[in-house]
Amino acid sequence: MKATSSFSGLFCGVVSAALICSGSPLLAQDAEPPQNTDVTFQEQLTGRVASKKEDQYISLVIENDSLGAAGTDKNYTSGVRLGYLDVNADLPDIAYTLDRVIPTFGINETSSVFYSLGQNIYTPRNIRQREQDPNDRPWAAHLYGSIGLVTVTDNHLDEIEASLGVVGPAALGEQAQKFVHTHVTPSSPTPRGWSNQLNHEPAVSLGWQRRFPNYWSVDAAGLSLAASPYYGATLGNVHTFADVGINFRLTPEKDVWQDGPLRVKPGLPGTGYFDTPDDGWSWYLFGGVEGRAVARNIFLDGNTFSNSHSVDKHHFVADINGGLALTYDQYRVSYTMVYRTKEFEGQDDPAVFGAVSFGVRF
Repeated sequence: MKATSSFSGLFCGVVSAALICSGSPLLAQDAEPPQNTDVTFQEQLTGRVASKKEDQYISLVIENDSLGAAGTDKNYTSGVRLGYLDVNADLPDIAYTLDRVIPTFGINETSSVFYSLGQNIYTPRNIRQREQDPNDRPWAAHLYGSIGLVTVTDNHLDEIEASLGVVGPAALGEQAQKFVHTHVTPSSPTPRGWSNQLNHEPAVSLGWQRRFPNYWSVDAAGLSLAASPYYGATLGNVHTFADVGINFRLTPEKDVWQDGPLRVKPGLPGTGYFDTPDDGWSWYLFGGVEGRAVARNIFLDGNTFSNSHSVDKHHFVADINGGLALTYDQYRVSYTMVYRTKEFEGQDDPAVFGAVSFGVRF
């Protein structure tokens, strides 16, 4: 109950702050929204994307329980992801192969490519304990790199992302957590149970997601409110799940659409694309809910090809999120708070964590 209250209070505060302020746009449209409702989202964006001079983006997102709850290192304790998005890039050969073999994906003038490097860390509730608690989740870390494609067709946006990495000691979870606890937050306890972490295992996944950015919208009092449903699936030895969700956004009317900040998977979708209106600054208030039907989660199920500790996972997990992004010139900073329901039997509390992201376009 305390976690839910803190989430609600922060979200309401963010809403109030945004309304006091009184925009930007993966792919954005001109300052004045088109009046022809028969024009597709793809047609709105094609000219804008082709004419962009600053068409490359670098984003860094840091997710941590200390940014959203009491700061206890347990469950999903840390995630870091560095992303690079090139809106007008020459697409790699694999993009055209995907175009031919995947009926849900097509190449056109809006197609873009993105790359990511990231690390996730998961720990039990008591990191001072050297022995593995048989009723708590395994110690685990995931280090990965990924390549993705995003394209707009008619009124929907498709994303495909392939990821390759490693789970186990080579993912450097122990070194990363001990470095932070020693040099960044020296008052934090020393994690002592990393000798129990999951064994080495290659980590492979392929994900697809379809979004409908302007499924519903209404403009009033100089503001634009919109809803964007989405669904998708991820397949691999790390994660296998299907997801469905809906995001809401509130922006100044002149900045009818912009994409969400970059997040660590399986967080809400977003490429980190943004633009800036003529007056040089903008804001973007967002929130949403997502449900996932989970068939596999290596961080709960344990290693795929060797014996390791595991717990009984929940097959349905939901996220509720809300946040605010602020843009000035070619820079954007955002904060997101996430409430995630319990993921396994015996988990004492739902997870509440925050995500801070920084983006620059050039």
